[in-house]
Amino acid sequence: MNQSKKHLFPFILVTSLFFFWGFVHNLDPILIPHLRRAFSLNTLQASLVDSAVFIAYFLMAIPAGMIIKRYGYRIGILIGLSFFAVGCFLFVPAANTMQYAFFLGALFIVSCGLTILETAANPYATILGAPETSTQRLNFAQSFNGLAAFMAPIIGGNLILTKNPKTDAELASMTEEARNTFLLSETSTVKLPYIILGVAILIVAAIFFFTKLPDITDKDEEQDGKKGFLHAFRHRHLTWAVIAQFFYVGAQVCILSFLILFASKAANISEHEAKFYSGAAGLAFMLGRFVGTFLMKFIQPPKLLALYSVLSILLCLVTIFGSGIVTLYAVIGIAFFMSIMFPTIFALGIKDLGADTKSGSSLIIMSIVGGAVLPPLLGLIADKTNNIQYGYIVPLLCFVVVLYFGLKGYKHREKAIEVLH
Repeated sequence: MNQSKKHLFPFILVTSLFFFWGFVHNLDPILIPHLRRAFSLNTLQASLVDSAVFIAYFLMAIPAGMIIKRYGYRIGILIGLSFFAVGCFLFVPAANTMQYAFFLGALFIVSCGLTILETAANPYATILGAPETSTQRLNFAQSFNGLAAFMAPIIGGNLILTKNPKTDAELASMTEEARNTFLLSETSTVKLPYIILGVAILIVAAIFFFTKLPDITDKDEEQDGKKGFLHAFRHRHLTWAVIAQFFYVGAQVCILSFLILFASKAANISEHEAKFYSGAAGLAFMLGRFVGTFLMKFIQPPKLLALYSVLSILLCLVTIFGSGIVTLYAVIGIAFFMSIMFPTIFALGIKDLGADTKSGSSLIIMSIVGGAVLPPLLGLIADKTNNIQYGYIVPLLCFVVVLYFGLKGYKHREKAIEVLH
């Protein structure tokens, strides 16, 4: 059988995973304002939604890599899907108990599953085909993550967000019984989308269970597979990829997760209307990946990454110092230009790692913890200055780090002295 045809169906299956984890991630911008209002949270407290999601990447990335090293990509994917489904179904008791901590716990379980899926699917997509097109292939697969970023805010917004939300003053004037009734109605709206998502994930898991996937192993990995995870840091470009991915994911979460909140505070748009702008950002994100994948046929990935970083920095300046609807358009523009960053950093970071590919994948996935660390910093700045726009200095600085990776950090050079064998 032709090698490309042999890998086609597995690649389609793996690409579907990018859509599903993109969908659940892009429900977070809906959850943040929704839970913020329901539980009367400040911006910093609401940002704990992102912290609960992305701290799982830090805690689970190396265990995920160990699972994949020992049992292969297919078993890793099945375990990841199982965690994903269980976490989705936990939203039902979370809504029934009306406890913010329970919602954070359900999000954490979902994200444990996503960590395993991303640790497996990202490198698997790069090796299901010709090595010279690995970056383009991963960008194409990640484009369906962008499709989910477009669909999730609109679908989730219609199912979760209240059309006529109550103001803080109205909530304060309620009796305790009326407030509890309102809280129950608000938290209950999250049940349906997560139940549907959980059922869909179980169906996908069944398809993976009955499908035989090629478990491609690097020859060097067979000879050198017992070395520790930190051994991979001998590759200087991997080290910089881990750093760049930490800051990129922090920037992405700041841009997308706070968009509805940003629209209401900086552009004076209602949350219900803002979901369409969030969907527009998701559409821009999706188009950016398809356009970026096409441009990589003519522009080397590191150069395109550097160019898009510069444009993102300029748009951040507009977001910080502009006013009105223009700032919201700038945020949507950032979504377009940052779209290629994750898959490009990932593909460049694990390129030519040989035996260290699975370890390198785990380390880059671990760096996604930037999504837990940096958004609360944006929230803290917004709360302290009483201006959410000033918080966008955080993603601006993140894109400066990504710019360095696109200019110099991606270059291959093993460290002269190998340590931590």
